[in-house]
Amino acid sequence: MLFEHRGPGYRAGTGAAWCLALTLSAVLVPFLAPADAAPVVISSPDGSVKAQVSADDGVLRYSVLMDGKEVLAPSQVIVRSDGVVFGNQAVLGKPKVYVVNESYAFFGAKAKAVDHARVAVFQVTTQGLKYSLDLHVADDGVGVRLRLPAKTGRKVEADLSTWKLPGNPTVWAATADPSYEQHYRTATLNALGTQAYGFPLTAKVGTAYVTLTEAALKDYGDLSFKKADDGALVGFLPNDPQGWTSDNEVVQPWRVTIVARDLTQLVNTTLVQNLNPPADFVLAHADWIVPGRSVWQWMAVGAPKFEDQHRWVDWTKSLGYEYYLVDEGWSDWKDPWASLTSVCDYAKRQGVKIWLWVHSKEVSDPGARKAYFRRAVDAGVVGVKVDFPPPTNRAWSNWYHDTARDAAAYKLLIDFHGATKPTGMERTWPNELTREGVRGHEWHITRYHRILEPQHDTILPFTRYVAGHGDYTPMVFDPKELQGNSWAHELAQSIVFTSAFLCMGGHPADYLANPAKELISALPATWDETLVLPASEPGKLAAMARRHGDQWFIAIINGEDPVTLDIPLRFLGVGPWKAARFGDVPDKSDAWDQEKGAVTAQTSWHVRLASRGGFVAWIKK
Repeated sequence: MLFEHRGPGYRAGTGAAWCLALTLSAVLVPFLAPADAAPVVISSPDGSVKAQVSADDGVLRYSVLMDGKEVLAPSQVIVRSDGVVFGNQAVLGKPKVYVVNESYAFFGAKAKAVDHARVAVFQVTTQGLKYSLDLHVADDGVGVRLRLPAKTGRKVEADLSTWKLPGNPTVWAATADPSYEQHYRTATLNALGTQAYGFPLTAKVGTAYVTLTEAALKDYGDLSFKKADDGALVGFLPNDPQGWTSDNEVVQPWRVTIVARDLTQLVNTTLVQNLNPPADFVLAHADWIVPGRSVWQWMAVGAPKFEDQHRWVDWTKSLGYEYYLVDEGWSDWKDPWASLTSVCDYAKRQGVKIWLWVHSKEVSDPGARKAYFRRAVDAGVVGVKVDFPPPTNRAWSNWYHDTARDAAAYKLLIDFHGATKPTGMERTWPNELTREGVRGHEWHITRYHRILEPQHDTILPFTRYVAGHGDYTPMVFDPKELQGNSWAHELAQSIVFTSAFLCMGGHPADYLANPAKELISALPATWDETLVLPASEPGKLAAMARRHGDQWFIAIINGEDPVTLDIPLRFLGVGPWKAARFGDVPDKSDAWDQEKGAVTAQTSWHVRLASRGGFVAWIKK
């Protein structure tokens, strides 16, 4: 692993060990272009992505090119503070350019994240006030942000940063919601309404895929956007309409433009995570941070009953899953903490670990949070699902980090529910195994009288999940809960939707009784490799081949229209393999078209998918 110096202030708040590692292998490349010269161009390490920065008319702008073609038109990066618009009336100084090249363990579409980028730090002046512009240019996209120096009583008033997509591309977007639980839909840029939208958004610009979002949200409000008359997507801070006051350096979250030539590149990006500070060495190598699968009772039966808990633990053990989540309602048990301890003790004897639900209001105060976490650990709990945080204003953005930090101090894993979108903090706090921030399966159960639109599931892998993990709570097999989905569609959700805490939404008794039980027990929570299959099209069909160790899993989620497609297995490589296939049965959603047999890399399957259907294959040596 190579650590290379990134320059002053590039990552505020990193640990001493990280800073020491950086100084061991420093590379400094001064950029000597005069301040009034043509726009400054910074290229990614392989030269495929270029960011162009200019302020020739006093407006600080950047654009992004991939393979020589513009994928983001000149866009602005703006913070308004104390009545000054930082990013306007700007004089751009000479940048210093640094190289970063590092890798780290990752619980996403692949097992290792690589952060290889050129980083430019510009000094900028507006109305005589000096501040910094950071630019991170990687082979998978660009991040840009402003840093305003510390000032006593500084008022941060607004963030008006923009993204301007060229032309009128197809976009996949969801309207704004503090808990990020709205449908993703297909539209064109011009057809986006006047309402607010949330990140991430993905667009098809020419042949390229472009995902827009933010990274490293801390000490700052969550960003939404609206479309301006000229088509620019203009940011605003919906949860901080009056802004805030700070005496500290103001570090804008990275405004991120992810670029990819195809969907495989898109889902394999780690740009959002790379733009966050790394975990300290001890936490990055902690042996208690263990991804896994979980049983969960809430969607199946509602609040947990104490007298049923041994049975739920036994079901978890029978499935071979690592975790069982005790959700909301446990505090109504008689002597709840003593009862919970008895459940944890029984689970420990069965080789099952317990997660616990808690409302955010119980862990909002630092002292109360630490006391609660200590009590949970003393009871035998290994993870907490923290639910219903308020909309993410500046103060609550800090709460996420503080809560993850305190959980790590007690060796607790964490799942944020009802949460803001991921912005990569799982790199800094790898004990965050997942978060919700997605319209998941809870929106598709009978007792809530709600439903998911057919295209939503097929869009999620290429929008929301590009930014990071998501607790969708997949896979129900109860016929009355399918609501138009097939068994194969449901099973595919547990493979396509990435979550290192893979919390299953269905009843474990249904899993154990299902003909696909062996596969259900074998489902992994992490992936070593991910390929998006050629038939995929956001809004219509999402198809992936994902490898875990020496096993491959193929999963396809279909939208509204029935489809027939071929699946070549060229990715398998040499040697014979054995495969189990689980497909749709025409006109019967709660059944399998099941087949087993030998395959090779020369095999190609012809598959028919029902409306809201799916397909899953399990391939082993």
